[in-house]
Amino acid sequence: MSEYRGVQALILVDMQSAFVSGPGAVPAAGELVVTVDGLVRIARECDALVVHVQNDGPAGAVDEPGSPGWELSLPVKHRDNEVVVRKNTDDGFHKTELAGLLAGRGVRRLAICGVMSEMCVSATARSALALGYHVVLPHDAHATHDIPAVEGLADQVPHAMVSRVAEWALGDEIDVVAHAADIRFVP
Repeated sequence: MSEYRGVQALILVDMQSAFVSGPGAVPAAGELVVTVDGLVRIARECDALVVHVQNDGPAGAVDEPGSPGWELSLPVKHRDNEVVVRKNTDDGFHKTELAGLLAGRGVRRLAICGVMSEMCVSATARSALALGYHVVLPHDAHATHDIPAVEGLADQVPHAMVSRVAEWALGDEIDVVAHAADIRFVP
């Protein structure tokens, strides 16, 4: 087993009901939720910082604030000592308190997980890298949808491939680990 040690914070991106349950859920959402829940438990056991990033969709969207799809969705709900950062763009750092929160706690190494791999997870990881954070991305703890076929352009792209390409597109400054369970947190 290859372990990745020294992660100080876990950033959960858009683990909201609309994206991980019901008809709009990502493929294999059940497996994703179990994996992310396990990662949260490991982080909590080590007293690492856990941050829930929650998307505020526009009026009428499945993740409109206050709607059932907007609610955070994990078997283990966020605790009072964990922070919920609300955003309204793909990037969890854009016009939010996330960078200040991490800096205030002395965090330099973080793991990012959640949905959608090529959108909010990727945008948040890119900003973290640009801000000088060391980013770990567990392969089995982020997901997305299939990209539909476009006649005359491309066949459907399977969700697993989309997620893998999203990892690759982040470049060589990020650490991609195969299994979330291989991450070791520190307080």
